[in-house]
Amino acid sequence: MWMASGGVSVPSLWTEVNRCGQNGDFTRALKALTKILHENRDDVTALHCKIVCLVQNGSFKEALNVMNTHSKLLGSDVAFEKAYCEYRLNRVDSALKTIEAAPEQTDKLKELYGQVVRLKKIILFVPAHLLVDVAHLTKHTIYLGLPESTYELCYNAACTLIGQGQLTEALNKLRQAEELCRVSLADDSDVTEEDIESELAVIHSQMAYIMQLQGRTDDALQLYNQVIKLKPSDVGLLAVTANNIITINKDQNVFDSKKKVKLTNAEGVEYKLAKKQLQAIDFNKALLAMYTNQADQCRKLSSSLQSQNPGHPRPVLIQVAQLCREKQHSRAIELLQVEITNAAISALVTMYSHEEDIDSAIEIFKQAIEHYQSEQPGSAAHLALVREAANFKLKYGRKKEAISDLEQLWKQNTNDIHTLAQLISAYSLVDTDKAKSLSKHLPSADTMALNVDVDELENSHGANYVRKKAAKVTGENLPKEQIQGEIKKKKKKKRGKLPKNYDPTGTPDPERWMPMKERSYYRGKKKGKKKEQIGKGTQGAMAGASAELDASKTASSPPTSPRPGSASSSSTAAASNVVPPRQQKPAASGATRKKAPQKKKKGGKGGW
Repeated sequence: MWMASGGVSVPSLWTEVNRCGQNGDFTRALKALTKILHENRDDVTALHCKIVCLVQNGSFKEALNVMNTHSKLLGSDVAFEKAYCEYRLNRVDSALKTIEAAPEQTDKLKELYGQVVRLKKIILFVPAHLLVDVAHLTKHTIYLGLPESTYELCYNAACTLIGQGQLTEALNKLRQAEELCRVSLADDSDVTEEDIESELAVIHSQMAYIMQLQGRTDDALQLYNQVIKLKPSDVGLLAVTANNIITINKDQNVFDSKKKVKLTNAEGVEYKLAKKQLQAIDFNKALLAMYTNQADQCRKLSSSLQSQNPGHPRPVLIQVAQLCREKQHSRAIELLQVEITNAAISALVTMYSHEEDIDSAIEIFKQAIEHYQSEQPGSAAHLALVREAANFKLKYGRKKEAISDLEQLWKQNTNDIHTLAQLISAYSLVDTDKAKSLSKHLPSADTMALNVDVDELENSHGANYVRKKAAKVTGENLPKEQIQGEIKKKKKKKRGKLPKNYDPTGTPDPERWMPMKERSYYRGKKKGKKKEQIGKGTQGAMAGASAELDASKTASSPPTSPRPGSASSSSTAAASNVVPPRQQKPAASGATRKKAPQKKKKGGKGGW
């Protein structure tokens, strides 16, 4: 039998995987699969099962890494799993390529293809941005002409009409979809009104979007808020609805906008929305920061947007608007001039980068830099272009070609340590001696320390989890008043709590720290006398108590049966006549005490 390294047979591990898969315990199944792959890392079946378990647990990135690592071994067997992971990670183009490259178009691949195309082409709920007050759906929509017998198909047809600009027809189609949805869900007795409203939330949000495009902002805002109050589980729907409310608020009601913007930061939003939707939401965040006078936050967000979307004019326009609010008009004009000049260059470089033609992109930078070198040498636009060229070359591993640009930047500002470090790193591949000579210009460790007092830093409030050192100043150098004040500030140590039966005069038990059963004087639990047994009967009735109160059972009359637990029972009756507690009959209840119990008949089987 084939044994695993842990002493467990591989067939038993496969049995565990099968059992966990049927029970839906994919985390435990992964542990068994890891042991199997430890014995045979090229087991295709185990790899495939591991990928499925990771997908079931929502670990799409990890599953994709496994598929990419063993791509030669797995081949096209995991085409669906790979495309699905790319789809869930919002990598729409990659998912389409994976599906189209599959050797066989299975039913599940076709269904997934429809979902990917729907996400790529029919961009639903594209959020508006604060610059133009409207959102734009893509014009490249797909309508298959299917019969609109369900509210889902009717809804998709409405989205197609929105993409074509037919807003009135789209709104009528959405109302038809709403009616179909209510009728289809009303037949199910388990569906409540809240469930129906939750299902209609996506349709109502799209209707509000159309109203917003038509200028009916009050009606749109009412529907948007209705969707927000339902708190749908779809974080993407919540994010887009909240963003569109922000576009209606503009620079008014900013406190409500600050509340709504939190909904756009929910976990998993990046996997639910398209890239254009996420981009528009980020633009609105920057504009909201500007309207709320958060200048630093606005600059930070707009700079991040500019780096993520090179060539896009909107981040620069936000920066210009922020500079104008700060009365820095000259800087705003300079920034606009640089942006207008670099717009064409950035567009060309972006185009060549998408085509993976890095040499042509570098040639564009070279021509632009030569132009500025002859026309405006040393200007802000010139240096900014050189910086972009250097960063572009370093990004694509062209360190040797970036040396001239970095040298030019460092000569303009020899105090720029970041540029100097990049230059040394680039020279280390070409000329190590040059790199060593340049490293001499780096600041020393003493200079970089910035004269920080380590003791003061550790004793500051910001130093957490650091043991404070004792003060180096002796008491002789301190004034007496200060010494007395410090003594008063010292807290007294609290005495530990003592047990209630503590005797200060006695000697404590040396074995008190040991468990009771391990102590030398422990003799086990004593079996004491059992408490008075309580027989069966009505609630609150006690055999002993009722017998004492019964007038028929006085001292003058002989007892018909002994009373358990009574001191006189042992002297008046024989031991053989004692009736066990469970065989005793219940005494009369308090409500019937006046009525004397009937005597037993001779020869009978007992009873009252």
